[in-house]
Amino acid sequence: MATSLVDYCEQTNPRVLEELNRERPNMPNARRVHESFLAQPEKRFMIWIAERLPRWVNSDHLTVLGFLAQIMAGLSYALARWNQYGLLGVIVFLVLNWLGDSLDGTLARVRQQQRPGYGFYVDHMVDSFGALFLMGGLAVSGYMHPYLAIGLLVAFLLLSIQSYLAAYTLGEFHLSFWKFGPTELRILLAVGNIALFFRPMVLHGRYRLFDVGGAIGLVGMIIMLIYFTAQNTYRLYQRERLE
Repeated sequence: MATSLVDYCEQTNPRVLEELNRERPNMPNARRVHESFLAQPEKRFMIWIAERLPRWVNSDHLTVLGFLAQIMAGLSYALARWNQYGLLGVIVFLVLNWLGDSLDGTLARVRQQQRPGYGFYVDHMVDSFGALFLMGGLAVSGYMHPYLAIGLLVAFLLLSIQSYLAAYTLGEFHLSFWKFGPTELRILLAVGNIALFFRPMVLHGRYRLFDVGGAIGLVGMIIMLIYFTAQNTYRLYQRERLE
């Protein structure tokens, strides 16, 4: 079993652990960095909704709603293999997923019922399982090559791991990359579904629309992963330089 960073520091030099805890905030208290195109208007809209929700609705209900909606979006992709109207069903469930996923944390903050550790862990485990269902459905839909769908899932999980490690080591949790966050990606996916409904093949009918779009998205995610990994590695190296 791998030795944790805390155990390693305690075994080698307790002063290292003290310095680490002084410089790095605990992960649940990491500063949220959300600078996507729609971040500010979306935040105001979510607060407006949260202030008007009935008291019996809580953050856990919204988390479950977002998770079930993402599962249903994946199933809708799978059903679209036999009926293209499943593509329109995906859009409906993406909207519900956006509502649950974006509103659960906002509701907790509006009502002063934050559970930082619980919320962070549950929310992002739900996101990971939800992405598995969504991309799994897309992989069997016939609208994207299965290997490309798997590649997108792996890239998403690697970007997520990068974000979680940055939150733990740098005290910054990025919810968006280069002005693109989950909301923008849902919008792109919904627009892509509408285009796919009417024109599944592109480039003179030689390629599937989602194969072309997925390949572009995968390249973009790989570039993001390399860039932010290199950037954060450099920042940590500068912070913890050996004298």
